[in-house]
Amino acid sequence: MKTLPSLVLGAVALAGCASLPGSAELDAQALAMLQASFRDEGIATTQRLNQDLGQQACSSDQQPSEAVAKQIETEALASIKWPAGGQYIGDWKEGEKLAQNGRGMTWTDKSAAPASNGASCYNCHQISKEELSFGSIGPSLYNYGKIRGVKDVADPATAPIVQYTWTKLWNSKAYNACSNMPRFGHMGLLDEQQIRHVMALLLDPRSPVNQ
Repeated sequence: MKTLPSLVLGAVALAGCASLPGSAELDAQALAMLQASFRDEGIATTQRLNQDLGQQACSSDQQPSEAVAKQIETEALASIKWPAGGQYIGDWKEGEKLAQNGRGMTWTDKSAAPASNGASCYNCHQISKEELSFGSIGPSLYNYGKIRGVKDVADPATAPIVQYTWTKLWNSKAYNACSNMPRFGHMGLLDEQQIRHVMALLLDPRSPVNQ
């Protein structure tokens, strides 16, 4: 049998739980704390704290529902901007420079223009077998084009993988709602020509990626 003090303590605990703020209120409090803790500094502004649907849904402690994930992917796919003139492939040598370059979008940078940024590919992927230092957040991309049978990037038969790769680089959420991959084109991190160069690095048979 419970004693009177334990019953009183239990009632107090229940009352305390009942007075806790709801999820929406906690979210609002957390957002207010974030906004109060950051300030504009150079090109890094508090605008970066604003989340779109994909960011909101995928930063939750629960995965988005199937319906929400489908909405994110559908909207992402609709956002793809295809390259001017249908020109998907650039210079793989320039693509390698971008892959090695992790600079850009910090408050000390003078400009947020894509030309100032790198792609930082090696932070997450193995790409060339000559590179000994690479991340493992993403899958290995070594032999990316070779494995997929790309022998000539101008061959019409390669169109599906070419378009898939462009889409993945432009807005990765088109294929995976909660992808951690940067949305290079959609977020203005790289321009069209830079994405063409990264495409060449991945797909051009002459690229070290496919050797």
